[in-house]
Amino acid sequence: MVEEKIGTVAHFFTNIGVAAIKVTSGELKVGDTIHIVGANTDITHTIDRMEINRAPITVAKAGDDIGIKITGRVRENDVVYKVPKGEQ
Repeated sequence: MVEEKIGTVAHFFTNIGVAAIKVTSGELKVGDTIHIVGANTDITHTIDRMEINRAPITVAKAGDDIGIKITGRVRENDVVYKVPKGEQ
């Protein structure tokens, strides 16, 4: 299966390791695996916690701006893909 584009990185908070992601399509849930790709970025990460305005959520949908703690460094405008369940 092909990875589904789910959004883009709006900002990365280096001091706390949190990526602000603009969800542009589809749906993300806690437990999903995402793949973040950019000119200098190639990170695969399983979501263990998501927040909107510092409040925990379990599902994010198109139009949401979410925060995800991530290992590694991502950059603004990196593309976020959802990895299909069978390929995680």
